[in-house]
Amino acid sequence: MKHYSVLLGESIEYLDIKEDGIYIDGTLGRAGHSSEILKRIPNGHLYAFDKDETAITESTKRLLEIGDNFTIIHKGFEELEQVIEEYKIPAIDGLLLDIGVSSPQFDDGERGFSYRYDARLDMRMDQSQSLSAYEVVNTYSFHDLMHIFRDYGEEPFSKQIARKIEQARMDKPIETTFELVDVIKSALPSKVLNKKGHPAKKVFQALRIEVNNELHALEQVLETGIQHLNDQGRVCVITFHSLEDRIVKKIFQKYAKPEKTDKRIPLMPDEVKQKPYTLITRKPIVANEEELDENHRSHSAKLRVLGKGRLNHENCKKES
Repeated sequence: MKHYSVLLGESIEYLDIKEDGIYIDGTLGRAGHSSEILKRIPNGHLYAFDKDETAITESTKRLLEIGDNFTIIHKGFEELEQVIEEYKIPAIDGLLLDIGVSSPQFDDGERGFSYRYDARLDMRMDQSQSLSAYEVVNTYSFHDLMHIFRDYGEEPFSKQIARKIEQARMDKPIETTFELVDVIKSALPSKVLNKKGHPAKKVFQALRIEVNNELHALEQVLETGIQHLNDQGRVCVITFHSLEDRIVKKIFQKYAKPEKTDKRIPLMPDEVKQKPYTLITRKPIVANEEELDENHRSHSAKLRVLGKGRLNHENCKKES
């Protein structure tokens, strides 16, 4: 299956790439976004992160066809601060994050990310790490499972599903994706099972987030990336569900929203303390009709952009 880079044109446009800039792609994947960045920085450098060795192998070949001014880092993007120190990166001109599991990971049944394929429970983006979905499902307490399903999957039947898992694993471990799907289905009422959409979707999302520590990692990389931006630098983040989008929105507002003032005290515009960052997209950018027709995974994608410095006239035209 062809790999499709979501919101590719929009994210590259909003990065506002400089030929000699330093850019970070925190989610290399199959190098869809990275290759477009590399084409535009003949005198710059690209640092790209990925935990997946297969993705790194494939992407390295693709990027070498464009140039060699890139460094691929086999780590999670939450380690950006350490990498900046290790490589003595003075400041960055852009950070791009395409959050979530790439299409090849979903489509590779053996990786255990999908409820559509029968495989051992896994869901590790970094296959060298010890924690997998198998350990979470079979060793976490009832209460921990319930909280994960509720907080990371927004699953209304989290308590019932956690209880069924606890009961099922007393007989034998739950080893495969289809075994887990059966347990989830057994916990849900028929009115839910008959609804459109897969009944295990929210639980599988929650497990993936837990296994890969995704939300905490997102917070870490955003804080680091924003603080290391050059003037006029950009942070572009593509999210696929509300949990991620809320984190991005909250952190962007923290850095860009002016401090609240007492409306009873008259202030001149230049007396209002301005933050050094700007929300370039006040509302998230979503895929256009053409992309939605070509790629169903683009339907839930949202792009938010933060910039360092005040908007110039050219940037104002781009603001949503």
